Amino acid sequence: MIHGTGKKWLYLITDFSYGKEKICEAVKAGIDYIQLREKNISSAEYLRRARLLMEWAENSGAKVIINDRVDIAMLCGADGVHLGQEDIPVMDARRLLGAGKLVGATAKTPEQARAAEKEGADYLGSGAWFPTQTKEDAVPITEERYRQILDAVKIPNLAVGGITAENCGKPLECGCDGLAVSGGIMKAGDIPGAIRGFRRKMG
Repeated sequence: MIHGTGKKWLYLITDFSYGKEKICEAVKAGIDYIQLREKNISSAEYLRRARLLMEWAENSGAKVIINDRVDIAMLCGADGVHLGQEDIPVMDARRLLGAGKLVGATAKTPEQARAAEKEGADYLGSGAWFPTQTKEDAVPITEERYRQILDAVKIPNLAVGGITAENCGKPLECGCDGLAVSGGIMKAGDIPGAIRGFRRKMG
């Protein structure tokens, strides 16, 4: 999939601090991908939560992505893993997971984007577009830098960082292939309504 073509992805990033009910509600409301990103919990608990999420997503059509942890992704049978710049290299994750699973990577520069694509990444996440409480130390990305990243590779790119239905116009105009959203969905009073709002903007 080349950026600028095809259906745009709605990619939810969440953790269990939002509560099981909200996560289930989001899964049922029509998410394309759901990334489980847990911090400061044991590996055993991470795996337990990942397996629960796999159960909830089983009949929804949503693909489950595990943040950082290739071992957790393998053990729970997730659809893929998303890796940051400080996680294991993309090529090693690909070797462990095989060709049938998705490997995503964070890319904040064109150089990082080209390296990830060369190593076998299926998609990229680039930001932070807006201030975000999920990653308070996230460095903002400019429209110019984002367009440079898009032009550097052929694999899809998700805009990430403080994305809401109100502010997502800019990354969509730049040509992102989808939106990676956390609080913009999980903190909404009406989660299905928030998802419909994104869908309307994404066309």
